[in-house]
Amino acid sequence: MKETLIILGAGVMQGPAIKIAKELGFNTVALDGSKDAPCISMADRFEQIDLKDKEGIETFARSLKNSCSNLGIMTAGTDFSASVAWTAEKLNLLGIPYEAALNASDKSRMRECFKKAGISSPDFMVISEDSFSLSSTPFNEALDRFPLVLKPVDNMGSRGCRRVDTPGEFYEAARAAIGFSRSGRAIAESYMDGPEFSVDAVYYRGEITICGLADRHIFFPPYFIEMGHTMPATIEEEKQQALLETFRAGVRALGLAGKDSIGAAKGDIKLTACGPMIGEIAARLSGGYMSGWTYPYSSGASPIKAAILMAMGKEPQGLNPAKNWTSAERAFISIPGTVKQITRIDEQRTGNNEYINDFFLRIKEGDKVSFPENNVTKCGNIIASAPDRQSAVIAAETAARSVLIRLESADEETRKFLLNKSGSLAQGTFIFPPDAFQLTEELKQALEQLPDYNEANIRARSIRTSSWLITPFNSFESSCLTDYMGRTVKEALEAARLLTGFPLKEAQKNAENNNILGRSFWAALIRGSYQGAVYYIDNLGV
Repeated sequence: MKETLIILGAGVMQGPAIKIAKELGFNTVALDGSKDAPCISMADRFEQIDLKDKEGIETFARSLKNSCSNLGIMTAGTDFSASVAWTAEKLNLLGIPYEAALNASDKSRMRECFKKAGISSPDFMVISEDSFSLSSTPFNEALDRFPLVLKPVDNMGSRGCRRVDTPGEFYEAARAAIGFSRSGRAIAESYMDGPEFSVDAVYYRGEITICGLADRHIFFPPYFIEMGHTMPATIEEEKQQALLETFRAGVRALGLAGKDSIGAAKGDIKLTACGPMIGEIAARLSGGYMSGWTYPYSSGASPIKAAILMAMGKEPQGLNPAKNWTSAERAFISIPGTVKQITRIDEQRTGNNEYINDFFLRIKEGDKVSFPENNVTKCGNIIASAPDRQSAVIAAETAARSVLIRLESADEETRKFLLNKSGSLAQGTFIFPPDAFQLTEELKQALEQLPDYNEANIRARSIRTSSWLITPFNSFESSCLTDYMGRTVKEALEAARLLTGFPLKEAQKNAENNNILGRSFWAALIRGSYQGAVYYIDNLGV
């Protein structure tokens, strides 16, 4: 009777756990609510079970217990550590107390635990659909604490999470956060200002082992979109130790690292002017490519291997770092629309190919895409590792820019995005979605001075064999501005040339007006980078 490990989740983030468990000789059983989960075929057995259904998982695990010599259960990168803990507790398997798992799954319980233990974390209040209104006491109390962050108490990936700076933003943001909550509750908390870090750890019989500290790269307020992380973090040793000690205290405050407990913890923590403050701690290994990819690439250690062995009742192994490299993960994104074509620029143009480890593509032709409002609506990710930080970062960022996404020309969402030059969310401090290139006032004035041309005349002419001529915008082209992927203006133009197949040349003074792309073309590029420029050209009927 073979030793069997149940793994909750059969998605990309659980792929490394399934692979490592099989390499260790365990029979692997993957559970997932989707019959189309991408890593199903990696497991020895698959069962379609809703991961929220803890009683169903318990029943299934009982059906296996008598047919195997040893049974364990775990997850990595999912938000269902409570289902793992429930099953482990009911079947007397190794894990953490169910109540501790709830503390790490429900942000309101989490904040109460931190508050009781005197651990630095934001002030907060819990709200639900019927517990607040524009005139309610909790709402009025919140008005005195702007900026605030609204988030569901029980979701991951920054779904429904955003900053609010004004009373006018609060109600809409609260409804959105509640809508993403499985329990219909959200939390409003004080905004923490400062750089953000992610940390992974495993704990075994009361001992906590840190498995990496990473810089998180967060963009696009009022949302919190992680465009990547870099491991290890660059932070002074004294501050690093303060961050990690606060994290360890938070793990213990949640009841995760007791003397009889085994498991993992993932934390997001900020270094504020008042010192380290905990954003959240989950009772699992991270789901953002850190535990399964960037930490192993940078250190040679494997927290997933250790977590698997512990779940199976064995001593943790694989936690000793064998090298000191840097690993960088970077995301690539799109403006709204429908994917027509996905192109990767010739690898010889990207450079540093030898440092690229992984390319994860989340989209395909025909998919609807949007500017990300959470961390699950990005288009894909690149992971690189190198002996030094600069090489890893350059390789990952260059490779991310090499992915070009062309959108369908008849999509209303793209048209609306390009026409709405001030963003669709402009009630408060931030404009969202932002323009790809953030112009100075001087450049905005220069743009308005550019000539524009009759697009109907351009459509009417058959110029398939000629070049597109562009009105020069020298001050913009020679600027140091980059888009939200780090492309320069010239790189964005080159991407547009590659996708359209048309040379884009500067117009001479004697060129015929109806051959020239003018102010509207540049406005499309400024708003949507190369995607905006290509969409504009595609809609001229070429």
